[in-house]
Amino acid sequence: MRMMLTFILGLPVAYLAGSINFSILVFRLLGREDPRTRFSGNPGVTNVFRQAGWPLALLVLLLDAGRAMGVALLASRLWSFDLVPWAGLALILGNHFPCFHGFRGGKGVANFIGFYLPLLPLGTVLSGAAFGLLLALTRAPFFGSFGILATLTGFGLSHWRGAPGAQAGLLITVAAIVWFHRGNIAAWRRARRNRREAVKGRGPAE
Repeated sequence: MRMMLTFILGLPVAYLAGSINFSILVFRLLGREDPRTRFSGNPGVTNVFRQAGWPLALLVLLLDAGRAMGVALLASRLWSFDLVPWAGLALILGNHFPCFHGFRGGKGVANFIGFYLPLLPLGTVLSGAAFGLLLALTRAPFFGSFGILATLTGFGLSHWRGAPGAQAGLLITVAAIVWFHRGNIAAWRRARRNRREAVKGRGPAE
């Protein structure tokens, strides 16, 4: 009963932790425009990089990941083994629907990495390699993010084998992050279709 009460009370705490968007706060402290007003409109690491360069993007990444690691460590200490991934889901939902920032937030990839770093350290390192490989092949950051999701999903399902509740929490979290990227997917498909049509329109060289 005590564990379940801790779980029920912990979910909104994880959501509130995720609702603190560091890119918005850092930009505000520096007197800069809200990062949601330019480029993709997403207050995430990639959009911070586009607007302010690597130093600020790295700072936001470290803040997001550090916060997520704290949530993961607390959940693993206070909750049973099979409940921990649900804290990750609450964190990601807070990041995407932040109650402190008008429910317009990021896609949760940096928080996902940070959350699973202390839980799946090897998987997290390899997911970084997957990100780099897919980014190099596609030049699309969201494809790199999907490499992170796929790698950590595989490690997570193995880590929580025999714990279907934990696996469900992980899979729902991954599905949510993919859904949050639906705009990126649609834009990529449009660009690909436009390139095909442009090639057809040129026709054979005369």
